[in-house]
Amino acid sequence: MPQPDLLLIEDDEAIAELIVWHFAREGFSVRQTPDGEQALVLVEERVPDIVLLDWMIESLPGIEVCRRLRRNPKSANVPIIMLTARGEEEDRIRGLETGADDYVTKPFSPRELVARVQAVLRRLRPALAGEMLSYADIELDSVAHKVVRAGQIVAMGPTEFRLLRHFMEHPGRVFSRGQLLDSVWGQDSDIELRTVDVHIRRLRKAINLPGTADIIRTVRSAGYALDAGKG
Repeated sequence: MPQPDLLLIEDDEAIAELIVWHFAREGFSVRQTPDGEQALVLVEERVPDIVLLDWMIESLPGIEVCRRLRRNPKSANVPIIMLTARGEEEDRIRGLETGADDYVTKPFSPRELVARVQAVLRRLRPALAGEMLSYADIELDSVAHKVVRAGQIVAMGPTEFRLLRHFMEHPGRVFSRGQLLDSVWGQDSDIELRTVDVHIRRLRKAINLPGTADIIRTVRSAGYALDAGKG
């Protein structure tokens, strides 16, 4: 698998060091700058495979950097994930409308950030993304269609496999039944919402081996999430 080239644009030194360390450990080649203008120069020198872009950075706002990257033919199709302390819906929509592919609000888990980047790469740059997903004590091999938890092979049906893969691509995020239907069954599916509950129960039965924690969190009136920290 080729080594993905990640450009990090972040002016908080402690956060930048933490992100660089986690992505380097996962096999990424990471370039980092706190400066928006410098980031545009780095992109001209070598177009990255993905950009992590903070909203508030030096010399040029992150939203403007995103806009210029999208206007540049060299980087128009490069995936961009925005990092920001701004959690308001209007700000998220503005970032996405400017051209960001995903949006992560601070504070965030570095492990979740890595998983989100890998998910974007699988979707937009599949040749750069690994076929193995891991979260907590679970490993999923998309090619071999195999799931291992705590060293034990887990048997499950194809729908449960797709559900688990979707959750592992977005760890910690809560998905409604409707969102899961669209993502796992397809937007044209006429399956009832209750069907999701049935497959969630099957997935729980398969993945929660004796001695392991229930890793699927039910959020009342909201949906489900993959969460190793659930109580």
